[in-house]
Amino acid sequence: MNPMRNVYVEKVVVHMGVGEAGDKLTKAVDLMKTITGGTPVRSNAKQTNTTFGIRKGAPISCRVTLRGDKAETFLNTALGIVERRINANQIDQRGNFSFGIEEHTDFPGMSYDPQIGIYGMDINVVLARPGIRISRRSIEQRRLPSKQQVGRQDAVAFLKASHQVEVL
Repeated sequence: MNPMRNVYVEKVVVHMGVGEAGDKLTKAVDLMKTITGGTPVRSNAKQTNTTFGIRKGAPISCRVTLRGDKAETFLNTALGIVERRINANQIDQRGNFSFGIEEHTDFPGMSYDPQIGIYGMDINVVLARPGIRISRRSIEQRRLPSKQQVGRQDAVAFLKASHQVEVL
């Protein structure tokens, strides 16, 4: 098989939306650092929502981007939590997929602490093929041919072959 047709996990983005700044967000950042092993970045609200008491520019969530071996090991752990099942509608046309985990206590080594509470998280996985750099480089940037882009069927085949995921 052509090595340029192999699909790999480019990055895994773990997002935890808290909805407010302060102590709750600080606890979420510490939890995410423990679970992922990466350094979380805080995200700010894009617009004001008076119903939820959120103002524009206020920090309301945190996220971590994982690449390489860290991304692979975290993805294997997270897929084990959702019992290696993904719905087909969770995979987009570009082959990327997302799923959620309702409780951080599902991760190995994590237990419930009444001082912290329970936090959920969203996990977004970006799949790619070698050669994607031609569409991202600054000099002589070119459009990626459609046969080199990862599609929905490619993502399903990759998940079944490498991570033993059942796509429903």
